Amino acid sequence: MPPSLKLLQSAVAGVIALGIAQAAAAQDAKSAPKDKCYGVVKAGQNDCATARHSCAGKSARDNAPDEWKYVPKGTCEQMGGKTTAGADTGKAPKYQAY
Repeated sequence: MPPSLKLLQSAVAGVIALGIAQAAAAQDAKSAPKDKCYGVVKAGQNDCATARHSCAGKSARDNAPDEWKYVPKGTCEQMGGKTTAGADTGKAPKYQAY
């Protein structure tokens, strides 16, 4: 077998092995426990809807107390966030009916 063919086979095997390793790491990351972390989201990077909007990725400002994203369990407070929603929930005030 020519040396160039051996080199090509080794390169292909390496790429396949790398792909399998990345898939396994991604699966581990998905199954790891996570917390909802409020107040650490950058504009446009939230994970879900709030009272102000109905879709992920719609946050309008950085570090809004009612916006959240999933983070690895136990890291939220280290990032400066909270695991419960802040005081500014974005809900409309309750008015008395006339």
